[in-house]
Amino acid sequence: MMAKKEIKEQDVTELTFEEAIQRLEKVVEQLENGDVPLEQAIQLFEEGMMLAKQCNQTLKQAEQQVEVLMKENGEWIKKPFGSDEEKESP
Repeated sequence: MMAKKEIKEQDVTELTFEEAIQRLEKVVEQLENGDVPLEQAIQLFEEGMMLAKQCNQTLKQAEQQVEVLMKENGEWIKKPFGSDEEKESP
């Protein structure tokens, strides 16, 4: 049985993306097994929500940093990811 430990949001934000995903997978596995007491399940759920939020924020930041090479007038230029979609929107 896992020791009773309250996870703080600060602890979660200090994890790398890979560490957060790994921990989230363990949390989900524990919850799916259903063999944890209710109080621990609630703490695991809260931790899982914080981990999911952190992973989502990391992915959004990475998406903003992605650049695509576009060929325009015979030259390759860098454009931010998704810039064509924004231009086409009314």
